[in-house]
Amino acid sequence: LQICVSKCPDRYLTYLTAYGNPSSLEYYRDFCSPEFKNPRKAPLEVLKDKECPAMLIPSTPLARRCFPAIQAKKGVIMVGNETTYDDGRGRRRNVTELLEGAKKANVVLETRQLAMKIFEDYTVSWYWIIIGLVIAMVASLIFIVLLRFLAGIMVWVMIVMVILVLGYGIFHCYMEYAKLKGEAGSDVSLTDLGFQTDLRVYLHLRQTWLAFMIILCVLELIIVLLLIFLRKRILIAIALIKEASRAVGHVMSSLLFPLCTFFLLCLCIAYWASTAVFLSTSNEAVYKVFNESACPFSGQTCRPETFNTSNITKLCPDAQCLFAFYGGETAYHKYLIALQFFNVFMFFWLANFVIALGQVTLAGAFASYYWAFKKPDDMPAFPLFSAFGRALRYHTGSLAFGSLVLAIVQVIRVTLEYLDHRLKAAENKFAKFLLSCLKCCFWCLEKFIKFLNRNAYIMIAIYGTNFCTSARNAFSLLMRNIIRVAVLDKVTDFLFFLGKLLIVGSVGILAFFFFTQRIKLVQDTAPPLNYYWVPILTVIVGSYLIAHGFFSVYGMCVDTLFLCFLDDLERNDGSAEKPYFMSQNLRKLLKKTNKGQPDA
Repeated sequence: LQICVSKCPDRYLTYLTAYGNPSSLEYYRDFCSPEFKNPRKAPLEVLKDKECPAMLIPSTPLARRCFPAIQAKKGVIMVGNETTYDDGRGRRRNVTELLEGAKKANVVLETRQLAMKIFEDYTVSWYWIIIGLVIAMVASLIFIVLLRFLAGIMVWVMIVMVILVLGYGIFHCYMEYAKLKGEAGSDVSLTDLGFQTDLRVYLHLRQTWLAFMIILCVLELIIVLLLIFLRKRILIAIALIKEASRAVGHVMSSLLFPLCTFFLLCLCIAYWASTAVFLSTSNEAVYKVFNESACPFSGQTCRPETFNTSNITKLCPDAQCLFAFYGGETAYHKYLIALQFFNVFMFFWLANFVIALGQVTLAGAFASYYWAFKKPDDMPAFPLFSAFGRALRYHTGSLAFGSLVLAIVQVIRVTLEYLDHRLKAAENKFAKFLLSCLKCCFWCLEKFIKFLNRNAYIMIAIYGTNFCTSARNAFSLLMRNIIRVAVLDKVTDFLFFLGKLLIVGSVGILAFFFFTQRIKLVQDTAPPLNYYWVPILTVIVGSYLIAHGFFSVYGMCVDTLFLCFLDDLERNDGSAEKPYFMSQNLRKLLKKTNKGQPDA
């Protein structure tokens, strides 16, 4: 039983001791439940009905709780200036036995102090954190603009560096192989040596370095051959990335659109969380009859308010009405887990719909750039708002259907994770193996559906066809150009990784030097902190989220322009009736011309 009191007890006292002393009993009543009305009631009955605690201990308030007032004086543990206490049975016990009950008090206190210090750090450094995030935003924007000029240089420098690193690896392996010539034990074969736990043993064998050298030579040859045969596709990927930078420059409002998606996702999360809390707290406290001897009412529900005056206590004197669980026995309470499951499913559906709405809006805006023959003159005045309006007016059903398919797969994955958690203690290895295989399959299926949905939404934004038709056309178009897809995917992945690493790393290093007061020019400006890692980690995480938001827009732009480019090549031939809509740089790269039309 827990009750609220005006102040914590300040003395040792048992109810048996207080019962025979009116003044002590009056003090004791401050720590009894409000139902305690009869001070002449037998102590055994009072304690059985849990109307008063069996014992009071000198305590101090901590986190709105009363904990034993433990202190150490000259190495001696004391509670309330006493080293022993009366347990109510005429025995004196050592206060060290109370330490176990108050062991977690220090954890609560330390956690509270840590939280207060972190809060203090935020109050004195919040504006510097905002400045750091603004720097990350500006750096992300500058990087996207510079991709128009530096994408090709960065890609080719990276390729040359990979080739040089592999070449040095081959040279190093050959030098180690030659150095071990004639040394004792270096000519032992790997098969004769067998498996060794100390892997350094293998580095003293010539055969090991020969194997490394052969592997690196094969990798070097494969990369060189890929460069020879895929050089044109790499150039196309670089040209598309540069074109995407131009498109983002003409639709600058697209960089802020992720904030709208984030706001809608927050609403979805708030709806799901509030519904889940309401469902969880709609249960009722269920009390049941517990007894030590045989009783016909054992296990039946009861009401604590009327239990002492009921016939149960007369027929079963040792019976008690105790709390059993939260729940209920109505049809609503029995199917409450089904309602929670449906709430999770609706959360996935709504979240996927919001993400789909953002993707089709961005795709529509960037597609209007590509299919404008004279860029940017033929573009709509507000391409992003126009695309958003079209998505809500014409494509809501397609987005809902695509989100539904993905939500079903995600709910299945959640169910499999729940089953896996329940089967952790089971000994059935076949069931665990089957469950692991199913989890792997549905993980792959979810990744494939996300890829298919993303490209289907682009086709929906371009042509306005339904989801199934768009998904089929997008998948067929990508499969007919699978090598171009692979090359563009890897090139963009590399550039995005490089951009995120550069932005997060540079802003994080700048924040580290600033908050640790290592920059002499602004040494006096940096705020005093309890933990300098608090604002630094906040800036690093925030910088990553900002860079991820910017590059997600840029990635959607690249994917949209790529699908438009592939469709442009298949649908048009450069004639006056079917001119190419791609930029002049892409036409030059592919040696395509528009007959009878001026260059866009």
